[in-house]
Amino acid sequence: MTLETLIIQCKKEDAKAQELLYRRYSSILFAICLKYSPNYEEAQDNLQDAFITIYKRIEQFKGKGSFEGWMKRVTVNTVLQKYRKKKLYDIKDEQQLEQEAPVAVATDSVPLDFLLKIIQELPDRYRLVFNLYVLDGYSHKEVGEMLGISDGTSKSNLARARHILKEKIEQYESANSA
Repeated sequence: MTLETLIIQCKKEDAKAQELLYRRYSSILFAICLKYSPNYEEAQDNLQDAFITIYKRIEQFKGKGSFEGWMKRVTVNTVLQKYRKKKLYDIKDEQQLEQEAPVAVATDSVPLDFLLKIIQELPDRYRLVFNLYVLDGYSHKEVGEMLGISDGTSKSNLARARHILKEKIEQYESANSA
């Protein structure tokens, strides 16, 4: 079945087409959910929520741009909406934030699976800002708009995330250099 036909059938709420859409894109969208979720089980729940939203809103896809890109945006927004409701964000004094030096860490000696693990272990508020800003390339203003927080809170949470990651990387390196 072509993608165009699949989309048309999903718009008609055809269960077989919805199942095929799920099978075709679940692994791609699950990777996104895993990036923004604190654990595997919650990522699975977020994937299900994302597909429910995709099925409900598929009429909004007008064929302009990539359908996969549209589904990815819906998935990110669905996951972020869940965390936005939790009021996870600390507000930090802007002057104190400006005094904090950016954290730089050499990660050449650290395995990728360890890096992904420690990013996923970050508290939600830090992980979401870190992923949006560092991994997805959004500005602090965009992150703030997406999460319903100020630019300063986004900057503060990013600084804290980087600090936590730096400490964990340093612990890993000292434990593995002996």
